Amino acid sequence: MPKAQETVLEINLKALQQNFDYLKSKLTSNTKFLAVVKAYAYGNDSCEIALFLEKLNVDYFVVAYIEEGVALRQAGVKTPILILHPQIVNFDILVENHLEPSLYNEKILKEFIAALSEKNIEKYPVHLKFNTGLNRLGFWHTDVKMIAETISQTKTLEVVSILSHLAASEDLNEKTFTLNQIEDFNNIAENFTQETGLKPLKHICNTSGILNYPEAHFDMVRSGIGLYGFGNSDKENPNFRPIGTLKTVISQIHNIIEGESIGYNRGFKATETLRSATLPIGHADGIGRQYGHGKGFVTIHGQKAPIIGNVCMDMIMVDVTHIDCHEGDEVIVFGESPTAENLAETANTISYELITHISQRVMRIFTNH
Repeated sequence: MPKAQETVLEINLKALQQNFDYLKSKLTSNTKFLAVVKAYAYGNDSCEIALFLEKLNVDYFVVAYIEEGVALRQAGVKTPILILHPQIVNFDILVENHLEPSLYNEKILKEFIAALSEKNIEKYPVHLKFNTGLNRLGFWHTDVKMIAETISQTKTLEVVSILSHLAASEDLNEKTFTLNQIEDFNNIAENFTQETGLKPLKHICNTSGILNYPEAHFDMVRSGIGLYGFGNSDKENPNFRPIGTLKTVISQIHNIIEGESIGYNRGFKATETLRSATLPIGHADGIGRQYGHGKGFVTIHGQKAPIIGNVCMDMIMVDVTHIDCHEGDEVIVFGESPTAENLAETANTISYELITHISQRVMRIFTNH
C-alpha cells in the first residue's frame, strides 16, 4: 500500500481469511460457523466484512441490534442473521428484513409470538438464549417448561437454536466455572428436547471457547475478536493477524523550548527543548483522552513516539525529539506491530474497546495482501 496521506484504517481481507481459516481448522466439518459482525464489525465496516465472509461460506452472521442487521440486508447480505438483543419496538422491521431474534425472557417470547400472530406468520426462525452464569440476558433453566408450553400452543415459531454465553473462557484460572457453564448448558439442552421433542442447534463458544474448550463446540460456534486478529492469550495471539492498521500523518512539527506548554489546559510542560509532532486524529476518532500524558504512543519509522499533553478532539501531539521525521511522514497508531492490544494496555483497557471506538469518519481502505 502507498504511504498514508491522511488518517485511514487499512483493513486487510487476506488477514481476515487467514484468521477465519485458522478458527475453522479447530472445528469438525459438521460444526457451523457464526461470524460476529456487531459494532460495525468491531470497527472495521460490517457490510464489507460480511460480504467478504459470505463468499467464504460462513453459516450465520450475528449482530447486537436490529438496525445493524438491516444495514447488512441493505448491503445485499443473504446469509441468516441472528439478532442478539432485539427490541420489541422494532419487531416489524426485524420481520421485514428476515432477521432472526434471540429471545431471552418470557416477555419478549410472548410479545414476538403476538407480533407474528397479527401477521399470520408461521414457523418464523428464532433462537432461545439461556443464562448459565454471565447474568446478562437469558432464560433460566427453570423456564424450560414454560417455554415448552408456550411454543406448543402456537405455530408461529421455529426454534433454530438454543445458545448461551461463556463468561470467562479466556481465563484458564476460571476453568472450573466455565466447565460448570458448559455442563449446565448441556443439561438445559437435554431438558428442552425432553419437554418439546425438538433438537435445535446448540452453541455456547466464543473465540476463546473455540480455542480452549473443543468439547463445547457443539453444532455451531461464534467468533468475533478472533476474526479481527486477536486470540486473547499470549499463546494464541501469534496464530492471528490483526486485520486493521490505523495510520495517520504528521501535519506539523514544532520546536518547543523549556517552559513552553502543549495542548489544552497546558497538559504538557516542557522541562527541556524538544520536538513535537501534531497528528490529525483525536478522541472524536476513537483515541480517547486516557491515552494522553505519555500513556499511549504511536510509531514513526519504527520508533515509539509518546502522546504528550491532553488528547484533543481532532488532534494529538507526540514527542518526536529522538526520531528523524518530517511533516507528511506516515504514522502507525496500531496494526500488526504494535497491535491495538499493545496500545490498549497502556490505558488499562482492551483491544475490543479501542478498535470499536474508531470513528466512522476515519476512511476505511480495503487491501488483500
